[in-house]
Amino acid sequence: MAVDTLVTDVWTRRRRRARQLLERHSFAAQLLQLYHALLDVQERAFLAVRQAPPSPAGVLGYVSDGIVADVVTATIDAGPPTLADAVRARLRNGEPATWVAAWLAGKEQAPVEQYLARAATSPVLEALGPAAGEVCSGPAGETRSGGPQCPRCGGLPQLSCLPESGDALVSGPRTLLCCRCGESWTYQRMTCPGCGEHTTAKLPIFADAERWPHLRADACETCRRYLITIDLRKDPEAVPVVDELVALPLDLYVQERGFAKIVPNLMAIG
Repeated sequence: MAVDTLVTDVWTRRRRRARQLLERHSFAAQLLQLYHALLDVQERAFLAVRQAPPSPAGVLGYVSDGIVADVVTATIDAGPPTLADAVRARLRNGEPATWVAAWLAGKEQAPVEQYLARAATSPVLEALGPAAGEVCSGPAGETRSGGPQCPRCGGLPQLSCLPESGDALVSGPRTLLCCRCGESWTYQRMTCPGCGEHTTAKLPIFADAERWPHLRADACETCRRYLITIDLRKDPEAVPVVDELVALPLDLYVQERGFAKIVPNLMAIG
């Protein structure tokens, strides 16, 4: 029962944070409203997998034959009209199983295909836990460019977090969050998660302390990539996967300076 309560709290916290940010950041209203609708789909999928997990070989069909359709419905009902139209068009000209397979294999995809595959697959991989590594392609460890991959499924880092340490004078370890399965792992602070660069002068940080004191973009002049960092010491209520969605102005600012995000977020921002 304690485990079930803990699991449910994860989704409750995501919903609550989405509502809080919606009240504070009107520019992200459409994204947050869609994300809130997706949480219902994702929680159902997560709990179903926890109760009766599919085999690793069966995940592709499990996701593409059922969960994708629920994501499509939520997107058409709650998403921006342009995205809803793009989803309808893509369904007329593609196969969900192909999109899901490409996402699990870490292949390049069109934004709409990646959005549908990712939104439908992530709760399943999150629920599978360590078994997610048997579903995804790509070895865990270091990429050929020197950056890290998820130790569980081989996915790229979506964002980084600076957790509370419990001591104002002590900094906790930096963690990276996987874009595919949601696993987190520790990583050196002043090292680029894109290529492994660790020369401080080549690692600029972009932030707007007045509007988003707990958000910043950690960039790298060597590989010209970046990711968003959420500082939980400055906002303990932040939920990283949710808060990243309101970093859009920061994303645009950094991209105007020639940097590309290591992995776009769920809404293909970056």
